[in-house]
Parts: sequence; C-alpha cells; structure tokens
Amino acid sequence: MTCLPRTRGSVGRPARPLSWQAFTLIELLTVITIIGILSGIVIGVGRHAAESGKVARAQVEMASISTALESYKRQCGDYPRTASAPQLLQALMGKLGPTLTPLNPSGRVLLDMALFTTDGAGDPLTDSSLSLADPWGNPYRYAFKVTGGGWTNSSFVLYSIGPDEQADQNLAPGGYPHRELPLNLDNIYANF
Repeated sequence: MTCLPRTRGSVGRPARPLSWQAFTLIELLTVITIIGILSGIVIGVGRHAAESGKVARAQVEMASISTALESYKRQCGDYPRTASAPQLLQALMGKLGPTLTPLNPSGRVLLDMALFTTDGAGDPLTDSSLSLADPWGNPYRYAFKVTGGGWTNSSFVLYSIGPDEQADQNLAPGGYPHRELPLNLDNIYANF
C-alpha cells in the first residue's frame, strides 16, 4: 500500500500537498510593513546617536581650544583679538600675537593638530587660510575684543554653529552671544 501526502482541496481547485502551502498576500504585506517600521526606528535612532556624537565631539574639541587659549593668554598676556577663524588658528599655532602682529620668533604650538580637522587640506603651520572645523565641517566661531570699544566680557566667545549650520553671528553689547535668537538655539558654546 502506498501512502500519499495529505492534501487539502477546495471546490473547483485541485488538491495540493500541505507542504506546498504559501503565504497569503496579506501576510506578506504585514511582514513587509513591520520590517519597514522597524527599519525606520533603527535608522532614526542611528541618526540621533550620530548627531549626539558630533555634539559631544564639538564640546570636547572646544574644551581643547579653550585650554589652548588659556595657555596662549599666559604666554602672550591676552587672548587673540580677532573674529577671524584663520587668524585664531594662526595664533594658536604660535604665529600671531594678541594684536595679530607676527610673533618673531614663533611661539609654541598650542594645539595637537592630529586631534582636529581643518577646512582645507594644507598644513596650518604654512597655510594661513585654514581654520579649525567643527564636526559638520564649518569653522569654529571665535571673537575677542572685536566690537567698537564696548567689550565688557572678561573672556572670549567660542562656539560651533551646530547641526543646522546657521547662526546670527552678531554679538550682544559687551561681547556676549545672542543665545536666545532662533538661529542660535542649536549652537554649541564653549564657555557660556
């Protein structure tokens, strides 16, 4: 006696073995929808984690720049008086004094450039057009005693314009940032 596989049939359809059953269209669409939802969640969490990592990196880099600026002040007597990102880097590379006059001989290099990126491919010791770049590729913003005589801020202003890459760069009277302005809400500040 031979055994035949069990079959299920319906009216008008030939019987087929149970092992040949397939998923219905509804089941396939449900699985695809669930996979799509889970993928969206994972991608969203991944983007948030990447953005949080960039914010943390910017904070660490600005802490290093702030430390270098304090060393610069001890060495030269004051912070670099500029709002120019390339001039800030040249000062921290020991090339410029507080009033932006060339230091002769050059001072100490106060930053380990292996830990930073610049907005170009040159060497900051020889290329005076480079500036320190934040994790989004924009130059860090810096200012000290650049407004018309009314600077009352005892420190410098150092910040990244953040993920939206926009900022209102005008300083409030006295040399303080406008943190409350809509374009500045995501800015990351070193010392405010």
